[in-house]
Amino acid sequence: MAIVTISREMGSGGSIIASALADKLGYTMVDGETILKEAETHGLSLDAVEKADEKPPAFVESLDARIEVDIHRIQQIILEYALRGNVVIYGRGGQDILEGVESVLTTRIIAPLDLRVERWGEREWLDPDLSRILVRKSDQQRDGFIKYYFDRDWNDPSNYDLVINTAKISEEMAVELISHALQEKHLIEQRDSSKERLRELILRKKFEIELIRSPDIDGYHMQIDIKDGCIILDGHIHSNTEREVIHEIINNQQPEYKIKDQLKVFAYHVNPTEV
Repeated sequence: MAIVTISREMGSGGSIIASALADKLGYTMVDGETILKEAETHGLSLDAVEKADEKPPAFVESLDARIEVDIHRIQQIILEYALRGNVVIYGRGGQDILEGVESVLTTRIIAPLDLRVERWGEREWLDPDLSRILVRKSDQQRDGFIKYYFDRDWNDPSNYDLVINTAKISEEMAVELISHALQEKHLIEQRDSSKERLRELILRKKFEIELIRSPDIDGYHMQIDIKDGCIILDGHIHSNTEREVIHEIINNQQPEYKIKDQLKVFAYHVNPTEV
């Protein structure tokens, strides 16, 4: 059950490398097209995918609430593909979504800005100035997406197992390097145990979607983890009524799991009758 995540800069050749790698290994490519194919079965419209996929928040409360649900649905699609194994996950914070899955090879494809601008301009037949604007906008958008939703520096090389600069490394060699890295002993040894973690992450994602969607929960300020048949709740809520709603949602989906509730109540709303 091999899993590769590929983070890329626009114009670095990441899409070509990801596609060629999937073809070489016979793996499934999980990218924007894959998500669109699965969208309807996960309650996603094409417009919703367009607004949520790899986009930073709009900072409009009602819009961001809807986008957050849609992002979690996209992440559920990615997790379900990962559980099947032998996948190349292209972008979308794949390595962050797969938190705690030890059989993942995280890769990053980069190249100098000027080279990426030149490549993108040639590929899309663009004026160099427009190409530069689009490449920089893409960098800022993806950086903002990762920072906001995963609190991680997109450009920090220590976050990746393998970083490839295509200024000197050809796309063909990049594919060979990633293929060879997948033979690392640790990755192979962790493949079976990682399946259980993926099942836990999928279940957690289902809980998160229902909790965010619930009209009886005022904002989502909690963290959920699942380990050894136990659902761990942390963070804060606004009332014990919300606590009851959370427990009910979880029990309706997974009644056999124990709940370890560490939620704190911060009731910041003031009842007008009490003023």
